[in-house]
Amino acid sequence: MNPDKTGNKRFSFGLEPPLGWTAILAFVFFTAVCIFSGATAILRNGYIALSLAVGLFLYIRYPILYIGFTWWLWFVTPFITRIVDWKSGFDPSRLMLVSQYLVTLLTLHTALIYLPKSLKQGGLPFVMAFLGVFYGGLIGLIKTSAFTAARGLFDWLPPIAFAFFLFIKWREYPQYRQVLQRTFIWGALVMGAYGVWQFIVAPDWDVFWLVETELKSMGDPEPLGLRVWSTMASPAPFAGVMLAGLLLLLTHSHYLNIPATAAGYLSFLLTSVRTLWGAWLVGLVTLFGSLKARSQMRLMVVVFMMVLCIAPLTTIEPFSDTITNRFETFTELDKDDSAQVRQKIYEEGLNKALTNGLGNGVGNTFTVNEQGVLEPIVIDSGFLDTFFTLGWFGAVFYLGGMLLLVYQVFQFTESRFDSFMAASRGIGIAMISTLAGNSGMLGVAGMVLWGFLAMALAGHNYHVHEQNRFRG
Repeated sequence: MNPDKTGNKRFSFGLEPPLGWTAILAFVFFTAVCIFSGATAILRNGYIALSLAVGLFLYIRYPILYIGFTWWLWFVTPFITRIVDWKSGFDPSRLMLVSQYLVTLLTLHTALIYLPKSLKQGGLPFVMAFLGVFYGGLIGLIKTSAFTAARGLFDWLPPIAFAFFLFIKWREYPQYRQVLQRTFIWGALVMGAYGVWQFIVAPDWDVFWLVETELKSMGDPEPLGLRVWSTMASPAPFAGVMLAGLLLLLTHSHYLNIPATAAGYLSFLLTSVRTLWGAWLVGLVTLFGSLKARSQMRLMVVVFMMVLCIAPLTTIEPFSDTITNRFETFTELDKDDSAQVRQKIYEEGLNKALTNGLGNGVGNTFTVNEQGVLEPIVIDSGFLDTFFTLGWFGAVFYLGGMLLLVYQVFQFTESRFDSFMAASRGIGIAMISTLAGNSGMLGVAGMVLWGFLAMALAGHNYHVHEQNRFRG
């Protein structure tokens, strides 16, 4: 019996299954009470323990709820962390941010069980990616330290493990598709609305965090001066998540579509992340090419209506100056600092990366300062980061697995009638297109990249199984 379909409906208030939702709401209640009562020092450690406990319970009993819960942890944990820092003092270790990683890594249990026998179902891309990352982890232990290697694995492993979980559970594809659609549409609305408010108001907790971290690239800590990152940790990961939500909105009818579209696109533009703007266009083109003619016509109408809704908002002060000025930099890249920095990174790093046979190992992009706190070294290129970290041996497996997965999902024809599969393919390709400008295969961006490509593969397996059952 599937626990997701059981339970006492009398006391569920429409939330099924009630026991799973009770665990989630208890976690939300604990967090809210700690924040509003001033007990944020308790929340700093309690949040990690309780989120892991709830995540483990949902993973074992209610995997559908587990998927949504995990994504919402990625969405809001950085926001909760900033609230705690604002009330209890800045914590440079950012320990609370380990919560979503730990909950996501529960899916390694599924990988350990099913990975060896997944090859017959199309699991070779995941096997290759795991091999590449584990190789990088071993090199990291040798060349860096156990501490930095473990921290690096927290960025590399969760996206692959979670994606494999979605793929191998292809028999539940319809339910997983539904929970992802619902999660990202609500996410686009909630995070989009907060992002717009963040830009206009510059809340105290966000300003405090920006001042303490001294991150100059995220704008000025004042109203109308921020680059929007909403409830997440920085503009690029937020833009990546919003990209996924906005493309899903184009293919799924929901009563929240209009407000989610308005808030989502406006906040997406206010991130000023040009790489993700371009990636959205790549995703849209991929989505369009994946649909049959009638669905393409419908998509064109939806996009036209979306433009009619969003265009007026972008011309209103105080949004117009920020958005227009950023768009104008597309024609002046030779004068743009960030473009020149990336060009310099490629000029100086490409030869080093491609001649680094063994790699520097997972964790090489972190250093430990005098206070014993990890500090990241930013490499604004996913391809360079992969070769620097995994070397040729690991990169061939990791990137080979990614490219094989892309090849597989482009062989499927089910996206002609399954718009979610088409959107998943578009989202995955869009995120891969960002690898030239950032490490979009790591952390939450990697969750989007690997997760939606995995859903396209799961959808194919599900539809093939259903067709064979119907014929049989």
